[in-house]
Amino acid sequence: MNAPARSPRTRLSVRTFLHLSVLAALSTIGLKTAAWWVTGSVGLLSDAMESLVNLAAAVFALVMVTIAQAPADDDHPYGHNKAEYFSSGFEAMMILGASLAIIWTAVQRWFAPQPLEGVGLGVVLSIASSLINGFLAQAMLRAAREHESIALDADARHLMTDVWTSVGVAGGVLLVPVTGLLWLDPLLAIAVALNILREAYSLLRRSVDGLMDRALSDDERARIDAALQSLASDEVRFDHLRTRRAAGAKFCQLHMHVPGQWSLARAAAQRDHVERCLIDAVRGLRVTIELLPTEQEPVGVHAPNA
Repeated sequence: MNAPARSPRTRLSVRTFLHLSVLAALSTIGLKTAAWWVTGSVGLLSDAMESLVNLAAAVFALVMVTIAQAPADDDHPYGHNKAEYFSSGFEAMMILGASLAIIWTAVQRWFAPQPLEGVGLGVVLSIASSLINGFLAQAMLRAAREHESIALDADARHLMTDVWTSVGVAGGVLLVPVTGLLWLDPLLAIAVALNILREAYSLLRRSVDGLMDRALSDDERARIDAALQSLASDEVRFDHLRTRRAAGAKFCQLHMHVPGQWSLARAAAQRDHVERCLIDAVRGLRVTIELLPTEQEPVGVHAPNA
């Protein structure tokens, strides 16, 4: 028995947030580019380049979420949920490329420092873009937890990284005319690049982990174990439990042993009851139960995951 599919309202909510992310990226690109143009700061330029990555990542995430929500078909009987992991991986590669470009630009400015102009206006524009990203990122993180969307979560975390990056760059740029230390500007740009490199590694690791069919979380597995323990009896036992996650989809497979003299109708009814209990324990769980007589052990079964 499978859990009910996501409602159109849920799908619309995820896609709506990604549409808002695209609009936010376009707005912040304009604001940050203007901030760089006014000041000539390579730190603010690096911040603007990261917003270009935000735009590309949001568009790609929107495409992948649309694919992930397509219903199962003959070629993809388990659905298309894993498409979201490609979105997260793509975003990681885009962040990596942007960080390398930022480091290259910063190193050049390090050896040829330039004074900054219009710092006040540039910082105001940068902070305005941070406010846009900050409010949207918080809303997206809540929606990502609610809908269990890795694509939305990756985009939200990238936006939050962008927020703290912009705040740090703006503060550093304000210090340049105060201290007269022109090398602070390229140093800030390099710090931005290293910070988003860390974020790229985190996103890429999660994408690879998801594509490798990782088991459900310890908390979800504990709820499944607790449900099975409450359902086990002298006549009914469970073994060979295996779980896996594909973005928002969760799968559970196990064997249920019942006495051989039970009628098929009684065994099927008990299996349906177990499936409903497991789905109640873990939202969105898709359960597959193989019925076996108590006296029989299956042949060639892999060990259950931990």
